[in-house]
Parts: sequence; C-alpha cells; structure tokens
Amino acid sequence: DGIMRSYEDSLLRLGVNQVQALVIHDLDFGYHRTEAHVARKLQELESGWKALDELKRSGEVQAIGVGINEEAMMLRFLDHIPFDFFLVAMPYTLMDQGVLDREFPACERHGVGVVVGAPYASGILATGPVPEAKYFYAPASAEARDKVQRIQSVCDRHQVPLKAAALQFPLGHPLVASIIPGAFTPEQVQENRQLLDVALLADFWEELRHEGLLRPDAPTP
Repeated sequence: DGIMRSYEDSLLRLGVNQVQALVIHDLDFGYHRTEAHVARKLQELESGWKALDELKRSGEVQAIGVGINEEAMMLRFLDHIPFDFFLVAMPYTLMDQGVLDREFPACERHGVGVVVGAPYASGILATGPVPEAKYFYAPASAEARDKVQRIQSVCDRHQVPLKAAALQFPLGHPLVASIIPGAFTPEQVQENRQLLDVALLADFWEELRHEGLLRPDAPTP
C-alpha cells in the first residue's frame, strides 16, 4: 500500500499518468546508517515487490531500478529482487573503474543495467583540478586533483574538452544505459548535449591507457 501511494503521489507531482523508469532511492548505509536499518529496508522492499511487479506487468512502468550511493551495495541487492537497473552515484567514471572487477560482471550475469548518476564525479571532471574542486561530494584531495590534471593534459594534447571525455566515457560500457550529468540552467543542459557529439578518437583513449589513467579493460566509445 505504501509503495502504491508513493507511486500515485509521484504521478500527481509530475503531472503524468505513467513513467518509463521507477527508481527506489537511497537504500544504503549513507541514509540508513546501521546494518539493522539496511536489512529492514531490504525486507520492506521484498515485501513490497508485489506492488512493483504489478505496475510493471500492467505496462504503467517499463523498468524498475534501485538508487544507491555505495557501489558495494550492488552485489547485495542482486540477490534480493529481480529489478532492471541500478542508479548509482559514481561507480564508473574517468576517475574510477573499480566496478569492472566484481560489480559490473555480476550485473551482466543478472541482466541488470546501470545508470551513472555523476559522470562528472560530483564536479572535478567538469571544473578541472581547481583548488575548490569537488570529488565524491567533498573537497578534492591533492591526489585527485593531480590525476585530473594528468587527464586534462592528455585532453589538451588531443584538443578534447575534459567534460566531453567525462560524459562519453561511461557510455562506452554496454551495461551503462544512461548518465545523469546534472544541470542548473538550460544552457548547461544544451552544453551537455553538445558534448556528447564531440568526436573522440581511439588515439585519445589509448594515450589515457598508456599513461595509466584508464584501465586496460575499460571499454570506450
């Protein structure tokens, strides 16, 4: 009942009669703090799956996803409910591709897609290595700024905007269905769209790999 009320309230706020993708948000330790609270939310989600399944079978919702902030939670959710995708804040960016070891292979085995919620790594891949740059939603460390400076140098040699590389890289992986760059103004929305059309050649990605800035097994656009 709670899930259906939430869904119906969302439709009213959005002014639509159905949605393509329904996301259950923030089911991790960042919001629920303790193992007991996370376990309880998992149990509640399992018990409410009947409502979600009915929405999908009726055609009102085409896909159901889980929004989390911690990539380690991906493996845990895969064993609980048969959802369609993860919306994860920063599991896979130019800064970090650690999910290629365990999480992405597990998603592939389960047929679960991924939406990358912060391709700019919460800011630093948009602003560059400026002193006030943000990484993981906090002031970027000197190490993080140094890595972005090295990525920026490769971009400059190939005349590639850092933002374009940041936006296009995650979409090179077949699991990644979409990205959410975030924007405050219509101009930023337009810029993000235009950056997706910037041509990035294979030599650019190969130099990032050669410099140790990109994993050898990371697929590129």
